Amino acid sequence: MRNRIGHGFADTALWRRALTHRSAGGDHNERLEFLGDAVVNLVIAQALFQRWPRADEGRLTRARAQLVRESTLAGIARELELGSLLELGPGELKTGGHRRDSILADALEAVAGAIFLDAGFETCRDVVLNWFGERLDRLDDDTAGKDAKTRLQEWLQARQRALPDYELLETRGEDHEKTFDVRCRIAEPALEARARASSRRQAEQYAAQAVLDQIAVLPREGS
Repeated sequence: MRNRIGHGFADTALWRRALTHRSAGGDHNERLEFLGDAVVNLVIAQALFQRWPRADEGRLTRARAQLVRESTLAGIARELELGSLLELGPGELKTGGHRRDSILADALEAVAGAIFLDAGFETCRDVVLNWFGERLDRLDDDTAGKDAKTRLQEWLQARQRALPDYELLETRGEDHEKTFDVRCRIAEPALEARARASSRRQAEQYAAQAVLDQIAVLPREGS
């Protein structure tokens, strides 16, 4: 398991608990998620504070929020293939809970909390920084705080490439509780992502962020 997440647990019970959703009952991961949320925020805040010595509080706060958001955490969880390791109850299994952003993001934070308890802050910090890797390296104070659609558009325009295409795939539910499934697609590099939200605008933002997350882990251009 060390190769996948960057840490080998001395206390394997912590690892199992971190991957147990409350729908599965028993010793689930919500307390670890609470702790991990604080640890991840501290690690990223410290990293930004050190990297951007002239940035004011507002820029640091926006940058941290951009990195430690549900869609980004879920993207990292997918890269670590945590979804296939989650223990879910029958209902969540049936509805594809192992693919849901909220469950994946909470599980990643729970794993961070488990690593903190298992090996201390310094080890946990190193693992978390490795998780964020390219995302942290590519973030700058000019883009921090801009929404995902704006950042994706600016990234493409800077390279004189075609703008993204957003497609509404499906609308579900009654008027008072509709959900919108949206796909964001770019031609170069050829990437796409789907997202679901309670408004079309928010779904487009989530899909754009998912494409940005894919871009973040591509090899650097010219390297």
